[in-house]
Amino acid sequence: MLVFYKAKLAFLSVPKTGTTAYEAALRDHADLVISEPPVLKHAPVYRYNRFVRPMFAKVCDVDLEVMAVMREPVSWLGSWWRYRQRPFMQGKANATHDISFDDFVLAYMKGKKPGYANVGSQFKFLESQPNGTRVAHLFRYEDQPRLQRFLKSRLDVDFELERSNVSPDIPVTLSDEVALRYRRKFPEEFALYESIPND
Repeated sequence: MLVFYKAKLAFLSVPKTGTTAYEAALRDHADLVISEPPVLKHAPVYRYNRFVRPMFAKVCDVDLEVMAVMREPVSWLGSWWRYRQRPFMQGKANATHDISFDDFVLAYMKGKKPGYANVGSQFKFLESQPNGTRVAHLFRYEDQPRLQRFLKSRLDVDFELERSNVSPDIPVTLSDEVALRYRRKFPEEFALYESIPND
């Protein structure tokens, strides 16, 4: 998570949406950088609302606008599946080396998910709170030019991104049947993604 006090902006770090690269590029311009532990680095809207927002609202008398990035839902699961195939994951409980992407997505759709498929939900991460705290600026991971234009304008900085925390380059293919089941099981994920403006 990055907070830019003068710009009145909080950049939440949705897992597997490239935010580690933005953290590296923008950390010197941020007033608050939370990079560890992961439970705070990747704090969803509800956790931001409970712990970070009150700090700035009560102490600094400022309401920050929240921004975040969302990845196309199948691509997002694909990134998790590939990420858990990194060499050092071999033999670990959450590794996906011997699991097809179809089986990974089917496991994700279960009520009680196995550990390797228990990766959360972008929709739940970004869910607006009863007190009105919400993501005011949501960007598609696949539309990097729009995201970078916003940040450069809002922060009045120029920056270059370097690839960081990259998953192995493995083809991701999902059968039509499983893709349809996934869309039917989690329509809110797709509806939210499809509501995001793009250029």
